[in-house]
Amino acid sequence: MLAAHKIALKPNNVQATYFARAAGTARFAYNWALAEWGRQYAAWTLDNTQSKPSQMAMGRALNAIKKEAFPWMLEVTKNAPQMAIIQLGAAFQNFFAGRAKYPKPRKKGVHDRFSLSNDQFSVESSRIRIPRLGWVRMREALRLTGKIMSATVSRVADQWFVSITVDTLEQSTSTQAENQGAVGVDLGVSALATLSTGEPPIPGPKAHKVLLCRLQRLSRGLSRKVKGSQNRKKARMKLARLHARISNIRKDALHQLTTDLTRRFHTIGIEDLNVKGMLKNRHLSRAVSDMGFFEFRRQLEYKAAWRGRVIVVADRWYPSSKTCSCCGHKLDELPLSVRQWTCPGCNTTHDRDVNAAVNLKNLAVSSTVSVCGEEGSGSGRKTRTKPASVKQKVSFVPCAGMSKSD
Repeated sequence: MLAAHKIALKPNNVQATYFARAAGTARFAYNWALAEWGRQYAAWTLDNTQSKPSQMAMGRALNAIKKEAFPWMLEVTKNAPQMAIIQLGAAFQNFFAGRAKYPKPRKKGVHDRFSLSNDQFSVESSRIRIPRLGWVRMREALRLTGKIMSATVSRVADQWFVSITVDTLEQSTSTQAENQGAVGVDLGVSALATLSTGEPPIPGPKAHKVLLCRLQRLSRGLSRKVKGSQNRKKARMKLARLHARISNIRKDALHQLTTDLTRRFHTIGIEDLNVKGMLKNRHLSRAVSDMGFFEFRRQLEYKAAWRGRVIVVADRWYPSSKTCSCCGHKLDELPLSVRQWTCPGCNTTHDRDVNAAVNLKNLAVSSTVSVCGEEGSGSGRKTRTKPASVKQKVSFVPCAGMSKSD
């Protein structure tokens, strides 16, 4: 299984300059190949006797002319332009398969990066050897074991990172959960997550909301600077560092939450949220973006695959909040402003988020386990991991306002 470890680098001024030049070379090769691809494709549509553009053809064409036309490319690693064209080929594959839009040119200062194949670099302890540069210090050692596949050096604000992809053994990361039961997780904007276990809701860091005043102040200061001036570059870097800090605070909270869930529970039930649609609500879009729902699901799914957990994703239209978790009564409508409601069927008072989390847990259990304990069919979407066959005994726990005779 492929896994990546992103490590901060500690380059000196010469090394940082080399990284910037290599990223610029990769960006130029990508944009050159994109323009050439469009030109050749337009010519091929008019005359089918001409060659159709491809990733291999772009690579050969650039290698044939770069010594005379672009001699500055030879000052950095040859992987920078080569891997950029390979990435362009993958982008076109995703475009033709309908998974992505037509590739756009890369811009300077936006996701500056270049990639290396596994035969062009080596890692020893807390340093990495870059072609035509030498050893560069890393802030920590590589924590993954296995065959190193590739590396990508990228810049976030004024900090350089290297992401090393390793082909690890999937069995080595499979561990037993502390609690073999299931849990339902309901995401929200007031609290990041509410669990079905009855624990206090997990608050989100809301880094963007906390630092919004400073963000607005730096944005206004940047807009007042003269374009092309040194002061504008300094203001832009200050703003980029603040954006990076907000992102790091959010990711840290999500990493702690997803790691804790996959460590404690075997089966986890979540909702298939329509985040794109939620962002169209101008009253909630900023709060939804600040929580990072998509990043939560992404981290939870790959960590569950590492540890052998089961993720059950409820259908987008599953009424988790409107359904009573005790008797199953379903309300016709439940406004978002109503945080607590009383079930007309069993007179149980529910907290909206806790009730939704319990329903997600029940759905996860019913979707993964049948009466005999084997994997069953349910309305939720499951991962490939199959839970172990265990005899299930259901114990009746009455809710408030109910008796065993109900």
